[in-house]
Amino acid sequence: MIRTILEIHALQTVPPSCLNRDDTGTPKMAIYGGVRRARVSSQAWKRATRHSFHDLLDPTELGIRTRRVVELLAEHIRKLDTSIGQADALILAAETIRVATGARIDVPKRREQSVTSEAGANLPPESRYLMFLSAHQLEGLAEIAVMANRSNFKDYFKSKGIKDQAKLIANTRHSIDIALFGRMIADGPDSSVDAAAQVAHAISVHRVDNEEDFYTAVDDYKGRDSEDVGAGMLGMVEFNSATLYRYAAVDVDLLGRNLGVGLREIESAPDLLRRAVETFVQCFLMSMPTGRINTFGNHTLPDAVLVKLRDSRPINLVGAFEEPCHADPETGGYMRQATEALVSYLFDIEASYGVGSNDPAWVLHVGRSSAAMATIGPSLNMPDLIAAVGAEVVRRQS
Repeated sequence: MIRTILEIHALQTVPPSCLNRDDTGTPKMAIYGGVRRARVSSQAWKRATRHSFHDLLDPTELGIRTRRVVELLAEHIRKLDTSIGQADALILAAETIRVATGARIDVPKRREQSVTSEAGANLPPESRYLMFLSAHQLEGLAEIAVMANRSNFKDYFKSKGIKDQAKLIANTRHSIDIALFGRMIADGPDSSVDAAAQVAHAISVHRVDNEEDFYTAVDDYKGRDSEDVGAGMLGMVEFNSATLYRYAAVDVDLLGRNLGVGLREIESAPDLLRRAVETFVQCFLMSMPTGRINTFGNHTLPDAVLVKLRDSRPINLVGAFEEPCHADPETGGYMRQATEALVSYLFDIEASYGVGSNDPAWVLHVGRSSAAMATIGPSLNMPDLIAAVGAEVVRRQS
């Protein structure tokens, strides 16, 4: 069976920054090709990508991931029926979540220990782990909870038909972000969703050493006293700068199955799939993790982009940089060598394995340093590239 696999490859230079740090505040690193590289975790860039969805999509097309799912559903219940009190709405919401997903709902022990038993009895219960539900699923579960409130809700949820209905609501009409990034419900594996998108850890194409920025902050009021003009605060921030290789892949066929029918009544499944793919491409390329963004203002975009649709399996081209790039000894910079290495490796690996050479590909490149990208496929601007990818995805679904 011919598959449709979307690949995104990007080379992006970031100036002094701390995009993603560990528990000590140090920018994350990795050893690759025997040298230390700058690294940005896949979780950090997936979070940034998913956050960018809110700029392009209606809230009804997205989901919310939270442990406080009972409070969230209770809000929806009370919007539908204002006569239901807060306490009753929480009880209804907790039972509805249990029935629909199998998740374990209780008051977290960490909160029980921090309050008196009397206060603790009024704390809303939570899921034991983050739960990801779409806006449509929350609305559907709220409706069934309101129906349960009109009778003895415990007896109401004992009905097999009602249980099946609640489970169906939680497992259909997934939002675009759930369909892409998946969800895991440990206590109810039938409600889990396999992620259609895979995002690699971004790593630098060259060796990187972290640096330290010693900074001072001035006390404006203290500075009025000429006899006390020292700094009001001293500190140290670690940072690095790097040219990063970024990679993501989307199983378009799985994405289509996860989405199912259109989220909007007038929208067809192929159109929804197209919008999901186009949104992911744009948000993955345009997003930026926000670690210390106010300190460094490192708002850059990729200089070189390759988007490819494969019909067999995804191929991460990070092997192009197993031998680290070196800055040009005369002019400096890594982008030219990185681009040429990426293009050469792409052609070599496809020729060696006999795959992908005829698969459609589109490129975007900025400036002369990334000009080698033009040898792969048509060079387009971002809007045209996204539209071309979306059109090809729809064509393959017909």
